[in-house]
Amino acid sequence: MTPDTTTTTEALPQSETLLSNTPLPLVRMFYPLGFPIQIITNHEAIIEAANASWGHSRAREDTPVIQIYVCITDGEDSDCPPSPLVRLRGHLLTVVADFHNHAVCDIRNRVAHIWLSRSTLMYQSYIRYHFIEVAALFSISTSFVTPLHAACVSRHGQGMLLCGDSGTGKSTLAYACARAGWSYTSDDASYLIRDANPPHVLGSSHQVRFRPTARTLFPELVGYGLTPRAEGKPSIEIPIAELLPHVVSVDEAQVHFMVFLKREPIAVPELIPIPTETAMQRLKVGEGLGREMEEFYSSCIQHLVHTQSFELHYSDLHPAIECLDSLAREAVRQV
Repeated sequence: MTPDTTTTTEALPQSETLLSNTPLPLVRMFYPLGFPIQIITNHEAIIEAANASWGHSRAREDTPVIQIYVCITDGEDSDCPPSPLVRLRGHLLTVVADFHNHAVCDIRNRVAHIWLSRSTLMYQSYIRYHFIEVAALFSISTSFVTPLHAACVSRHGQGMLLCGDSGTGKSTLAYACARAGWSYTSDDASYLIRDANPPHVLGSSHQVRFRPTARTLFPELVGYGLTPRAEGKPSIEIPIAELLPHVVSVDEAQVHFMVFLKREPIAVPELIPIPTETAMQRLKVGEGLGREMEEFYSSCIQHLVHTQSFELHYSDLHPAIECLDSLAREAVRQV
């Protein structure tokens, strides 16, 4: 240890080293998915980032407030930090990118603490995607809703969850449906309202996220940048109204069908009914969060057992949309 380092460390009062007395004078309320989130910070850029994520959202019901404290510190690195390492143990979620950029979320007490370096403020999409949205949506998902790895669109009043593994085309098919005049609720993340019967889901209907390869399907995506360090994730993020000015976007939709996507290089579009039990297993709710959380989430999706489930084999988007449209029309005729 150099003399300069020793002197600097010893000269700092412990409270300053721990940043426990740093003022956080800016306080603003937001409503992701309609639930109250209070942002407490010392930099206006964090308020702007939260507004970019949730400025469109409005309160939907009176629930306990989740608090997110964001402290900006004087880090020296000017590069975008790496993708964070995320870990969950008990009621604590940790998000660690590096020495200056990390977070702890206490889901039991509905509070999160985030520390970011001043240089990281240059990368607003990174901050939103990896820290602010993670803290808010994870807290909401463990308190009020159940997250589903599924897109949601509606046609003729019939809501459809588009389910499947990563890479099966949930976001692209949902966007293609919105292009064709369908109501749009979410791209690949839907949130099932607990105890809602019939089942309803919430979604971030004001935005859509794609993988970079989607540019080959939708020319209007050319020129849009990527979310920094979002490896392996849908990483082109765009307000959907910017792409489709007349899109019908709805934050909440009733679920009538679960459709599991099976995209194949050469496939005649076909909807094949599958047993409800098979569909429930394929949803994989709570996967990777530990047995207790998996069992809890599984109990929260029981209202979905009353929906019809199908597997959609398809190759091209337009025939797939026609196939789903026929399903919705037939359901309306039978009512």
